[in-house]
Amino acid sequence: MARLYHVPLSPFCRKVRLTLGEKRVEVELVEERYWDPSQDFMRRNPAGKVPILRYNGTHLSESQAICEYLDDVIPSPPLVPKSADARYEMRRLCTWFDDKFHSEVTANLVYERVNKKISGQGYPDSARIKAGSARIKFHLDYMDWLLGQRRWLAGNDMTLADFTAAAHLSSLDYINDVDWKRSATVHEWYSKIKSRPAFRTLLADQIPGFQPPAHYADLDF
Repeated sequence: MARLYHVPLSPFCRKVRLTLGEKRVEVELVEERYWDPSQDFMRRNPAGKVPILRYNGTHLSESQAICEYLDDVIPSPPLVPKSADARYEMRRLCTWFDDKFHSEVTANLVYERVNKKISGQGYPDSARIKAGSARIKFHLDYMDWLLGQRRWLAGNDMTLADFTAAAHLSSLDYINDVDWKRSATVHEWYSKIKSRPAFRTLLADQIPGFQPPAHYADLDF
């Protein structure tokens, strides 16, 4: 069985979990205290980061590389487009969410509200929370614009770009930091992807000390 060393609310770990679920790969989830790394953890990934996937006897790191590797070795159902133009757009949007969205929103909200408490790093920075709450509006509007032109974020087929965005938004939704009323189009997109079997393990997450809102696991939210 595959084994994923992860942190439940990490969007990077969640992206890998979604990909594993979509590919129907049975996986053992092992929570990793990356902020207090053991020697074994550093041997698995000298970068000291999660996720780390043990697959066929090899430790794989970096969420985008892991997901594209899984799509190579398990090509059905496909999550990486075949055409160069479509692959470019998928990768551009994966980077958008894992870089820009993460630094402007996820790190300011999830990490401040949750990670600091779990790792004992002090109290949330209200200025960063305010910045994240303001900036997410821009990103939801951008997603609304993208989805107004195509069925899925990167085109007319679901790709890793959708799982990347959903991974970040699901982490934020756990702490009730997404205004789903801002865009009916984004709400509909998330409802579709949230209803996929791959999403079930994410909706079952329970973080000690943090209770998700009632709509978090509701497919008809």
